[in-house]
Amino acid sequence: MADLARLAGVSVATVSRALNGSTEVSEATRNRISELARQMNYTINLSAKNLRTRQNRTVAVVIPYDSTSRQHVSEPFFLTMMGSLADSLTSRGYDMLLSRVDAEKLDMAASLYDSGTAIGIIMIGQWHHHDQLNVMAARNVPLVVWGAQLAQQIYCSVGGDNFDGGAKATRHLIEQGRKRIAFLGDPDLPEVMLRHRGYEHALREAGMQPDPRLLLKQPFEANMASDAVRRLVADGVAFDALFACSDVLAVAAIHALRSSGRSVPREVAVVGYDDVEWARHAEPPLTTIRQPFANAGAEIVDALLQQLSGQKVPPRTLRVELVVRNSSIAGSAER
Repeated sequence: MADLARLAGVSVATVSRALNGSTEVSEATRNRISELARQMNYTINLSAKNLRTRQNRTVAVVIPYDSTSRQHVSEPFFLTMMGSLADSLTSRGYDMLLSRVDAEKLDMAASLYDSGTAIGIIMIGQWHHHDQLNVMAARNVPLVVWGAQLAQQIYCSVGGDNFDGGAKATRHLIEQGRKRIAFLGDPDLPEVMLRHRGYEHALREAGMQPDPRLLLKQPFEANMASDAVRRLVADGVAFDALFACSDVLAVAAIHALRSSGRSVPREVAVVGYDDVEWARHAEPPLTTIRQPFANAGAEIVDALLQQLSGQKVPPRTLRVELVVRNSSIAGSAER
């Protein structure tokens, strides 16, 4: 900018005003400075400008990396959630910065705010460290977490009704005449914990007792889920249905069942969770619990912006719904 000022024979302040389109500078001078800037390949560093003027409009979207599950950003759930958030942030004039932190060190995300890189943080998932998120909130880091509402929570979470989703999926399978329903997912994770509680509630509601042998405690990793389902079949444990805590796990389970000689849905009915775009294109089309992705981004961004305006924002629980397709319907074509 100093070089431009010297070439144009004006002050640095005049160059700054001209490049920002200020009417305090004559049109002729603005045009002359703009042409010099073009010739010198000069562009405004927006990040530096935002830091200088304290008008940063960047929100960090953080996806924790779990070394156990090796869950990738490219998985359908994350892509769908990122799309919803990007649409909501863009429509409000904000930029999205995608970042990853170790799932064991969620509090590392606070550095994005502390350094001035981002004005607030959106975290996708609580993982195993609800306590670290509470510490961030106690430090007044603007934070919204996609996840479950938990006891002693002081940060703002937005998420689907996981208990109701688990209950809906299980009731549907019971209504299809299924008596032995396996659960695929890791109840140590907050959202899965509530889905598992909903599953157990629906079983007891129907006069059934949960069988610990039917709990396949696995992270969100397709190969590990497939292996767990094959072991269940090989061990001779009787089951005629399976509720998986993501669509990815559900499809992995279907492939494992087929390779073990079990037909879906005749012998084993399968229900997933999320209703990502390709669930309807699975073979057979997947019955699942639809997460409110269409509204999720707007709800999360609204909650963060309210925090930034100084408001105290309570957790929000969004409605989920059962979407019935062939993978769970008795009498559907065998696969």
